[in-house]
Amino acid sequence: MERINTRPINVGGVQIGGQNKVVIQSMTNTKTKDVKATVEQINRLEQAGCEIIRVAILDQEDAKAVGEVKRQIHIPLVCDIHFNPDFALEAIRQGTDKIRLNPGNIENEDKIKEIVMLCKEKGVPIRIGINAGSLNKKYKHSEEAMIESAKDHLKILEALDFHDVCLSFKSSDPLECIKAYHLASETFPYPLHLGVTEAGGLLNSTIKSSLALGNLLLDGIGDTIRISISDDPIEEVKVAKKLLRACGLKKDVANLISCPTCGRIQYDMLPIVKEMETYLETVDKDITVAIMGCPVNGPQEASRADIGVAGGKDAAILFKKGQIVSSIPQRDIIKVLKEEIEKY
Repeated sequence: MERINTRPINVGGVQIGGQNKVVIQSMTNTKTKDVKATVEQINRLEQAGCEIIRVAILDQEDAKAVGEVKRQIHIPLVCDIHFNPDFALEAIRQGTDKIRLNPGNIENEDKIKEIVMLCKEKGVPIRIGINAGSLNKKYKHSEEAMIESAKDHLKILEALDFHDVCLSFKSSDPLECIKAYHLASETFPYPLHLGVTEAGGLLNSTIKSSLALGNLLLDGIGDTIRISISDDPIEEVKVAKKLLRACGLKKDVANLISCPTCGRIQYDMLPIVKEMETYLETVDKDITVAIMGCPVNGPQEASRADIGVAGGKDAAILFKKGQIVSSIPQRDIIKVLKEEIEKY
């Protein structure tokens, strides 16, 4: 699927925009000044598949910790700034790879210019993060107002010949997100950071984010995504990877097919599904694995699976690409599946 072409930016060696790829981001929920906890979480997120990480800068102590955090991690670091532009200046001096500014609460034009000039000097891109919930009071809440807010702040940056910009137009309403990002795609040449903000817990966020971001991604809109979930940020990365795979935008993610079960089932399938789901999160392969309830139509319905099993009364059948390979005892299903996946 081809992305709508946007002006590329470089974030610590990772390109956003100008390519047929969508970059996965997440955000820590540690105190940034707690360097040890922050680094540990970032390293876990990197291992899970996060490509760019954002940290919150609440005060000057957080900003001053950025340099030490940077020295201990391997993926680009973004600093999230609200209200106080001096925190942005310190984070840039400390070596952040990118900053996010919220124009809804940073309005001092002289300070914005100071930030822009320092970013220009250091080669640091800026994300202008428009949030429907924190628009300047001069705007009446609407998707069009979000676009106008971005235009106001872009004028300052572009007047200083600064174009290393990424834009986001987040809302807690997925339908509002869809409209805002479509308008943005039609209006600006800059890469777009997709997300539904304040999306709730794992279930609610997955549904809202899949609705909004899935629609946008399938229309070729979006260069980087962050799934906002009120949970361990590892869950954000998991959902992002699976969403991108479902949209045909990521290959090295394992896919699980399983039936919802019915009265024909004769084995305890659900624990097997849960264990294999967890296991497949560690598998960086373009592979589809099927776990089906019965052999009546399992191999046929899951014929696109690379490897699969369908349970019976005393044994399960192992099949590959819809072709039955062997019969295996119920107790060996998980062991055999893992062996086959490792060999794939």
